[in-house]
Amino acid sequence: MQKLWLHFSYRLLATGLSVLAGAALLKSVMDQNPMMSPGSGSGQFPRCSSCNGKGRVSCLCNRWSDADRGCRTCVGSGRMMCNSCGGSGTGRPLPVRISARPNQPY
Repeated sequence: MQKLWLHFSYRLLATGLSVLAGAALLKSVMDQNPMMSPGSGSGQFPRCSSCNGKGRVSCLCNRWSDADRGCRTCVGSGRMMCNSCGGSGTGRPLPVRISARPNQPY
């Protein structure tokens, strides 16, 4: 029974480490190759100019804080979702419908 538990533990650890290594590799490739990041292909929306395509900006609590970080918005990370793009990292154009009525005499 103990051998089986030890085998299961090693297998679970190896699987977890493989997933973490794969995620780190994918992130490094996407950081180095901006063509692979969302919003950079043809027909896609341009990068957000406020967050430079990251989707997160420095939290407001960092501006008034005295070296301690954390508020509800950033949950202690010091980074909050970009208000300009909503966290997507892309500068999406907003669809707007403009209606004009003909001039009517009063």
